[in-house]
Amino acid sequence: MAGEHTGFDGPVREREPSRDRSPWHEECGIFGIYAPGKDVARLAYYGLFALQHRGQESAGIAVADGRHIAVHKGMGLVAEVFNQDNLRALKGNLAIGHVRYSTTGASSLVNAQPLVFRYLKGMVAIAHNGNLTNANRLRRQLGARGSIFQSSTDSEVIVNLIARYSQEPIEAALRRCQDELEGAYSLVVMTEEKLIGVRDPFGVRPLCLGKMGEAWVLASESCALDTVGAAFCRDIEPGEIVVIDSQGVHSIQGRRAPHSAHCIFEYVYFARPDSILDGETVNLVRRELGRNLAREYQVAADVVIPVPDSGIAAAAGYAEAAGLPFIEGLMKNRYVGRTFIQPTQEMRDLGVRLKLNPIKPILRDKRVVIIDDSIVRGTTSRRIVEMLRQAGVREVHLLAASPPVLHPCYYGIDTSARGELIAARYSLEDIRRHVGADSLYYLSLEGLFRSVTRGAENFCAACFSGRYPIPIPSPEEATKYSLEG
Repeated sequence: MAGEHTGFDGPVREREPSRDRSPWHEECGIFGIYAPGKDVARLAYYGLFALQHRGQESAGIAVADGRHIAVHKGMGLVAEVFNQDNLRALKGNLAIGHVRYSTTGASSLVNAQPLVFRYLKGMVAIAHNGNLTNANRLRRQLGARGSIFQSSTDSEVIVNLIARYSQEPIEAALRRCQDELEGAYSLVVMTEEKLIGVRDPFGVRPLCLGKMGEAWVLASESCALDTVGAAFCRDIEPGEIVVIDSQGVHSIQGRRAPHSAHCIFEYVYFARPDSILDGETVNLVRRELGRNLAREYQVAADVVIPVPDSGIAAAAGYAEAAGLPFIEGLMKNRYVGRTFIQPTQEMRDLGVRLKLNPIKPILRDKRVVIIDDSIVRGTTSRRIVEMLRQAGVREVHLLAASPPVLHPCYYGIDTSARGELIAARYSLEDIRRHVGADSLYYLSLEGLFRSVTRGAENFCAACFSGRYPIPIPSPEEATKYSLEG
């Protein structure tokens, strides 16, 4: 097993990552718990299990005991990185954890989180979900003033900024950092005695607070609170800094933007259906996406099937609104990794067949509406349409429960470059021919916003609209970003 278990200084062992890149990277998942007297490492382990969908590249847990911070992390899934022995060795009163997909920084153990470091006031651990749009500029500025970087992640930029303001209490240092950071970030930060949650001024990336008896929990999604038995309290507000210590929970309202810009793709694809993000239940949003898709496009068909799993709720909503039967026409093999784990396109195509298999007797000679959450490159859609044809389906009508993806994301989702986004290069008819469907429809941007209860101005939908709420990198910086990602 590749892993690192050290109080801070110690050997780092690496192995080649087994998971290749995807059109959509699930960003990262973060978890934190303050629970004196409890097995915080094991609770963090369960919390990360619940967030595994957000990152499958590396996992790590850091634990503080009031005097010292120990960390164990490694490449791979949570169950691959941790075992009874290394969890038992992580003893303390508070912990933070991280599951990662790289949006900046190579796939390497040195970039795995939490990052643990020493500074003037002691030890600090940090786990980050998101992406800093000014990371390269800050890195150059900090390097010119003597900062040393051991990883290629933008998270280490935050570490160096904290160290710059080390004369101040940690919460004040984080507040100072907010004035210099641009982009999207949710953070869990841990000293020897404090657990701190921070959310960027726009609230792009999610973060919530839960309570478990006398213990407090921070997590990217509420599903992780449910897993460890914590009750959901509230979402962390954009720009808010929440400090948890022996005195309880204290809130500092830091820098805040004129409006929020929650990532709407969390509701389309990333978040677990049983999570509640910023007041929106993900499953209900996805069902409404499907209903609005049916209101916009009525297709003459016999059945509606989803692309599992993220298309299930939208397909159920479409079938309900269209008055068509909903069936599970594709069986998902849940013991197979995602279709992008192989390095070549031929292997990725094989991965689709390994992962999904049509149930031929119930599909044969049917006119099928198939609902997917989105279409990025079109490769997976094409293979699925081919499988359905081979299964004897008479007509295949492909509908996406989101608008065409036309623009890259700079806020923590590792999307393809714009030239690889099929909708940015081809017309609707060209895409339809490419995937081989009888018809192809996308949900409109208006239909997307009608599916959430809060107004459109509260969401970031830049990947669909090109309207970026936070300044994006210059062309030079964007090139460096894509090279580092």
